[in-house]
This record gives sequence, C-alpha cells and structure tokens, in this order.
Amino acid sequence: MSGYYIRLYKTSDYHMVRDIFARGTREHIGAAFCRSLSLPQIWIPSLVVTWLPLQITGSPLISTLAAITILGLVWYVSRHSLTVYVDHSLEDDLLDIQEYYLPSADRCFWVAEADGEVVGTVAAAPLLQPGGEKLMELRRLSVIQRYRRQGIAGALCRKVMDFTRRRGYRAVVLDTALYQTGPIILYENMGFRRSGYCYTDAFCTRIMGLTDVRYQYDIPDQK
Repeated sequence: MSGYYIRLYKTSDYHMVRDIFARGTREHIGAAFCRSLSLPQIWIPSLVVTWLPLQITGSPLISTLAAITILGLVWYVSRHSLTVYVDHSLEDDLLDIQEYYLPSADRCFWVAEADGEVVGTVAAAPLLQPGGEKLMELRRLSVIQRYRRQGIAGALCRKVMDFTRRRGYRAVVLDTALYQTGPIILYENMGFRRSGYCYTDAFCTRIMGLTDVRYQYDIPDQK
C-alpha cells in the first residue's frame, strides 16, 4: 500500500466524498446501540419490562418476545438518528461541496488520496459565535476503514489547524458523539480539550444518550 497525500477537493471527487461520509457515519450505528443499552435509563426499564411478563404469565416466550421488542426499538432509534443525520448532511453542505466550501477564503475542503483513490476527507468552516469570536469548525472528517491507523486522520486534522492559524482564527472546534471512542482518542491525542456538550431536542435521542461532545483546540499565539 503506497503513501498518501492531501489535496484540495475537486468536482470529480463528489460521489466518492459523499459515499465516504455516509459509510463512515453509518459504521457507528452499532456503537450507538451499545452505548444506549449500557445506560441505566434504558437497561433498568428493559429488565423490568422483560421480567414482568415472566412473573405475570410464567411464559418464557412472552418474556423473550418483550426483550426482543425492546432491543429492536433501541436499534431502530440508534439507526434512525444516524440515518437522519446523514440524509440532512447530504442535502446541506455536501449537496454542492464546491459551491459551499471553495469560493470563500475562510472555508475549505480537502481529501486524502492513496493508491489512486480518495480515502479520506475533512472540511473547515467558520462557526458563528455571539460576540464575534473567531472559531473554525472541523467538519466531515472520515477515512475509509482499510486506510485507518496510517496517520491519515491526524494529517487531515493538522491541515485544518494550519488553515485556522493562517486565517487568523483563535481556535478549532468540533462536535463528535460520545460513543465514537476512536475519534475521541485521536482528538485528545492531538491536543483538543473537551469544552461542553451538545444536546438534541429529540426526546428519544436524549433519553438514549446519543449526545455530542464539543472539543476545542486553541491556536498557540504567534510570536
């Protein structure tokens, strides 16, 4: 497997970029499902609902069906929340990547290429804050599974950091889900610090713990 290099997005990358993002996001459905099942507000009611039919009817079959139903509901909500996020993103900034990211001096989109194909993506865009604080958001970071653990994700992050510094922004920020342990380890190893949480308005998503955490990397003062 040959080395990789990072370059600006081209219109010919369009379908591959969208596919990498969609596949990379859907990979986390299992992790979201497992996290939800590990939370007391999910597993305690699940045990009760599974135990009660057994006590009332004495039927292991009904109890098993209740457990399967609960697992199915948790899986459905986990899958649905990520599917909605993917669909919204594909109709938002990823609908016309060239137009959204490249005309502005303060936005950019890069891809990592290896073995003649696009294997990773990342984007940067200003994040509007009250008071005019200049923050740059790291977005759409994803690397094809078979090309992971080669430093590509870290190199894409550094590309955004360098861009942020050159554009005169104070910090890089990003949101990631608590169940995405791999990305969280990457960000923390690169110097990002946890700065807050982002809660959804959807009741089912909140009760299942599908919460995003915000990370921030402060750009060192230039001397």
